[in-house]
Amino acid sequence: MSTLTRQTLSHLDWLEAEAIHILREVAGQCSNPVLLFSGGKDSVCLLRLAEKAFRPGRFPFPLMHIDTGHNYQEVIAFRDKRAAELGERLIVRSLEDSMARGSIVLKHPLESRNKHQSVTLLEAIEEFGFDACIGGARRDEEKARAKERIMSFRDEFGQWDPKNQRPELWNLFNARTHKGENIRAFPISNWTELDVWQYIQREQLELPSIYFAHTRPVVRKNGLLQPVTELTPASPEDKVEEVLVRFRTVGDISCTAPVESDADTLDKILAETATTTITERGATRMDDQTSEASMEQRKKEGYF
Repeated sequence: MSTLTRQTLSHLDWLEAEAIHILREVAGQCSNPVLLFSGGKDSVCLLRLAEKAFRPGRFPFPLMHIDTGHNYQEVIAFRDKRAAELGERLIVRSLEDSMARGSIVLKHPLESRNKHQSVTLLEAIEEFGFDACIGGARRDEEKARAKERIMSFRDEFGQWDPKNQRPELWNLFNARTHKGENIRAFPISNWTELDVWQYIQREQLELPSIYFAHTRPVVRKNGLLQPVTELTPASPEDKVEEVLVRFRTVGDISCTAPVESDADTLDKILAETATTTITERGATRMDDQTSEASMEQRKKEGYF
């Protein structure tokens, strides 16, 4: 008589299974979804989860990136390379085009474009008729993000109202929408930054090189390291230093700061992440040095 041994699942197995379930729910309930892929670590995990959810078939949605025009070239090159390797359609919509149309007007040429991505995103949703956007946001990133449902409902104007969200009891998700409405789906909402890095290590996922320690010219401002680039030049009074750094999150050059680190391997990054007491956005996003209310307002305007 044989004895059945119950398989013990790790916490990553449970998180992976939940994320795959969410991806399949989006594909099953929505007629025209899209997966937001920036080339960053969270969206890299989403691609692997989509592979596990839908391969050997094609993804039931294209990939899309809202490009500020001020992204790190290492990340853009990786984005294009990864999409080509998967053989999936990549849609790129640029803030430069929205600026040319006059739907985005900057206060000054060097203003951070990050918060304006919502305009181009909403234009792309209307252009293609997307009824769901799958993103890599996580609840541990920021207080306003923690209020999001996994299936976050947006009205016909692309706005998020925390009081107008649907219950998600017993992992039952409602992604149904009327014409013009939209769902933002977050399959890795319950993951932490450490979970993401553990999953990257387990799955042996390739990442843009800027996630690993490298030497870069920076200036110290407001407790953060501002990279010195053509878009963010040092002023005459700044002291430029060559510092060993890595990026915990990537985005628009004008608002994404690296952290001092010698972590040039996944093992070192995992050890560093496990002991840090500062959130990843709190340590690296210059545009997040504002109040929770400010982020909520941006989300109500259609922000990711």
